[in-house]
Amino acid sequence: MGLLSSSASITRYQVTGKLPEPMLENLRTALTQNAIREIDQEPMEKSAGWTSFESPFKPDFGNSPLVYGTHVIFSMRIDKKKVPAKALAKQVNLETAKRLHKSDRKTLSKAEKTQLKDEVLHRLLMRMPATPHIYDLVWNYEAQALWFFSNLKAANEEMEALFAKTFKLPIIRMFPYTMADMACGLTGSQRDALVNLARATK
Repeated sequence: MGLLSSSASITRYQVTGKLPEPMLENLRTALTQNAIREIDQEPMEKSAGWTSFESPFKPDFGNSPLVYGTHVIFSMRIDKKKVPAKALAKQVNLETAKRLHKSDRKTLSKAEKTQLKDEVLHRLLMRMPATPHIYDLVWNYEAQALWFFSNLKAANEEMEALFAKTFKLPIIRMFPYTMADMACGLTGSQRDALVNLARATK
């Protein structure tokens, strides 16, 4: 579910700090340097990076529109490959039989079995297309507010790490207790009480 979906899950963040000027040029450069890496022809199981909101399968940050009024809009894409365990076991079994027949042996050593499994997995990953997962972001640059269109734990953690790496700006996930802490100017004792209340409601 994304920005244009009829329903969406959203996680709100507060961004600490701003990009150096010229902002738009630095934004495009940072996104380009951390764009999604295609792995359809690679023996990799996962790739994560930024992509264009309007053209997520062919990101072009140099020409794609990014800024809409005071908002910056782009997307994060996670590509994954997963070889089914039974398919991997079948191919390993077939390859094992071939090697035993050629060497006229009855069994392989533990190291040989490990190497063979890695080789089979490598070969299968090279032939397998990746499945893309796309998550949109809306960044109100002036208000330093960010909306990430997912509540999935793994996706949020991936975005948080990628955002920090890309822009060198800390972001804070806005839970109700985090918002109360930041908005109300709490004293030390009040903050302790808030933390205890948060723990009690988990």
